[in-house]
Amino acid sequence: MKKLIIPFLLLFVLVLGACSGNSASKQDSKTATDETSSNTITYESENGPVEVPANPQRVVVLSTFAGNVMALDVNLVGVDAWSKMNPRFDDKLKDVEEVSDESLEKILELEPDLIIGLSTINNIDKLKEIAPTVTYTYGKVDYLTQHIEIGKLLNKEKEAQAWVDDFKKRTKKAGDEIRAKIGENATVSVIENFDKQLYVFGDNWGRGTEILYQEMNLKMPEKVQEMALKDGYYALSLEVLPQFAGDYVIFSKNPDTDNSFTETETYQNIPAVQNDQVFEVNAKEFYFNDPVTLDLQLDFFKEKFLGK
Repeated sequence: MKKLIIPFLLLFVLVLGACSGNSASKQDSKTATDETSSNTITYESENGPVEVPANPQRVVVLSTFAGNVMALDVNLVGVDAWSKMNPRFDDKLKDVEEVSDESLEKILELEPDLIIGLSTINNIDKLKEIAPTVTYTYGKVDYLTQHIEIGKLLNKEKEAQAWVDDFKKRTKKAGDEIRAKIGENATVSVIENFDKQLYVFGDNWGRGTEILYQEMNLKMPEKVQEMALKDGYYALSLEVLPQFAGDYVIFSKNPDTDNSFTETETYQNIPAVQNDQVFEVNAKEFYFNDPVTLDLQLDFFKEKFLGK
């Protein structure tokens, strides 16, 4: 985005009326400068200060953060494929283009005034030539601080903070009620089948893990804590799945993936399966940890654990 540069012109005219003319010129320059400063803000990103729109109107998100932007009522013109395929986002993204870090021409045509993505995206320097580009390293800050950071970027920090404060109150209340019902020592695990591979998740990899473990203080099985807590996820085979299955299992299920493992004797003999304590959810709706998704996850857990 080209910077608007408005120079001050101080005119000294040695004729009658110069004072009034000079005052008018100064006032015009001051007004223009005020307008310029109010149109942009400086955001302190993890890579240094970035001048961004104070009121962005055409935002492109290339990874992960579409729900954060939507929750703050800022207009999106382009999003990544994962956000686009999320059924929960359908209504808000139906007229939004799918883009990637490789579709530079398409992004240019969208005329964004701000681009947001993870630090792992490609072509960052080229994207910066199109619009101010801000990236985040996943996990560098916790998921709620991440939303507040995006609030700062979009000049909506107060709105982001208000949502976080309210969310923490709601999750604590629900967590207290759930632990009282299932017992303080009951364990919960989150599993997913993706591309013929089973995964189990730690406490910061979406799929509701942040709510279950960080906010509600529910326990994960020892094996999950040992293998998945550090990296956020762990790939495993069906044969060892029973070792990772908690008293309750959240099954983030991909409807377009082969889930025939659920018909095997190994799976059927897991206590959580036998006790009807496996709660299935559409994985495509559960991937992220933005406010839109977090509200969905919290409602799901309240319904499944508490019947609310």
